[in-house]
Amino acid sequence: MQDTSKHTLDINAIRADFPILQRKINGKPLVYFDNAATSQTPQQVIDAIVNYYTNDNANIHRGVHTLSQIATDAYEQAREKIRAHFNAQHAHEIIFTAGTTHGINLVASGYSQLLNDRDEVIVSAMEHHSNIVPWQMMCEKTGAQLKVIPMTEQGELDLDTFDSLLNDRTKLVFINHVSNALGTVNPIQEIIDKTHAVGAKILIDGAQAAPHIKADVQALDIDFYTVSAHKMCGPTGVGVLYGKEELLEALPPYQGGGEMIAEVNFDKTTYAGLPHKFEAGTPNISGGIAFGVALDYMNAIGFEEIADYEMELLIYATGQLKDIGDIRIYGTSVERKTAVVSFNVNGTHSYDIGTLLDKMGIAVRTGHHCAQPIMKFYKIPGTVRASFSFYNTKEEIDLFIDGVKKAKSMLL
Repeated sequence: MQDTSKHTLDINAIRADFPILQRKINGKPLVYFDNAATSQTPQQVIDAIVNYYTNDNANIHRGVHTLSQIATDAYEQAREKIRAHFNAQHAHEIIFTAGTTHGINLVASGYSQLLNDRDEVIVSAMEHHSNIVPWQMMCEKTGAQLKVIPMTEQGELDLDTFDSLLNDRTKLVFINHVSNALGTVNPIQEIIDKTHAVGAKILIDGAQAAPHIKADVQALDIDFYTVSAHKMCGPTGVGVLYGKEELLEALPPYQGGGEMIAEVNFDKTTYAGLPHKFEAGTPNISGGIAFGVALDYMNAIGFEEIADYEMELLIYATGQLKDIGDIRIYGTSVERKTAVVSFNVNGTHSYDIGTLLDKMGIAVRTGHHCAQPIMKFYKIPGTVRASFSFYNTKEEIDLFIDGVKKAKSMLL
């Protein structure tokens, strides 16, 4: 295939940064199209983790010795990098977490002590389970009512119904920036403005958006934004919750322990200020540092350049899939999508397609993608999901298309 793209990225140089892309799976070169689940990690990030444990391993914020101070400085420099990336006003509005799920649960736990049975909260029909279940648990504790924004056949939210759900009893709205199962980019600015118009607060699940879109939390006026490092070329087990200072101050602590206290007495404990109030215990220090390095890496490439190239891959893959025939694609809002194509081959099960592709060295995700309400809407058990990153190529897509054709011929 002749490359006729207009991107400016040096894809060969980028691919050389990712050691795992040299692997073979079942004797075939690895084609990794499961980036929406976890992106791959460049050598620069791996080196940062190794360097921490080789040279600087010590606990942070608690020691006067040299290693502790070096580790603390590196960790807090990463927090500042993340603040700058998302344009938060203050570094203490960036709370290190174990990932997006942890951040959502932190907020849900806090509001479980602030809501009552007269309140209403709203989620959308296209959420990941992590942005549904914590709010259901919160509603069970408080008696608050959970309402749902429906979705359309194209995989977009029905904002007219959203308008009808909003009222003066609405206290919280929870929306993903990008659907993990469909790739749909939701119009969060419009949703934020509508939410604030009734005096409610909003949490945006940014896990799927952050690898592709650089969200400016101040410009968008976001109340809470959650992300995971492992979707952004970083390590697993670390992420951040951004929250406006006044909202984080109003929330009670999520966990008790070391680091999050100002003073402990048996009759009364007072809590530390932000961000430590929400960071009990020893954190994933190397993970936080490596997250900062991952952001440096992606910003050096450029998020606009990444988005443009990934859109080329999406358009190319979508067209090639449609040419196969007997394919149904779910989530057809192409002008408002990230690089995800979710599909089924008519007359086959997604698991069977995924298994056969794996035999050819091609990694895709199959099943309900922790988004069962979406699958129930389409009346299917699951889909095959191919998700692309800036280190993927059209040549890999050609191998993937050949693999789908071969799998189809074997199953039908």
